[in-house]
Amino acid sequence: MTTMNRFVAAFGLLAALALAGCAGMDSPPNAPYGSAASQSNAYTGYGVVQSIELVRQENSGNTGSSVGLGTIAGAVVGGIVGNQVGAGRGNTVATVAGAAGGAYVGHELENRKTQTTDAYKITVRMEDGSYQSLIQNSNGNLRVGDRVRVENGAVRRD
Repeated sequence: MTTMNRFVAAFGLLAALALAGCAGMDSPPNAPYGSAASQSNAYTGYGVVQSIELVRQENSGNTGSSVGLGTIAGAVVGGIVGNQVGAGRGNTVATVAGAAGGAYVGHELENRKTQTTDAYKITVRMEDGSYQSLIQNSNGNLRVGDRVRVENGAVRRD
């Protein structure tokens, strides 16, 4: 393989990795509830439960928009396998296609290992008329209409 062909193959591999990283950059419309930032503005006070919704939370830090180890490993393996095919420009095309395909497969496999759990989004109408929505792992036998206390980012029956 000439130096130029090696350069093209390496550039193609890097381009495939870059494109795989950009594939999920826009945030999904159904993003999971329960980030720490959304509950950090909760304040202590009394209120009445307005609604309780069952929601899904992701346990993994990977939300599908990052380039993880699976994407990189898939691209490398795909590039190596693709490099074994053909000669000349066909070899370069096969290497790039293998890297891109491997990156995609690795990314999808990595996303499938993400676990989801059930949580409860509890919306409380506070005494001052404002609303707070908090995410908890259990609903604590709360019902709509119960008087509750919001304290330390958690809803408890009063």
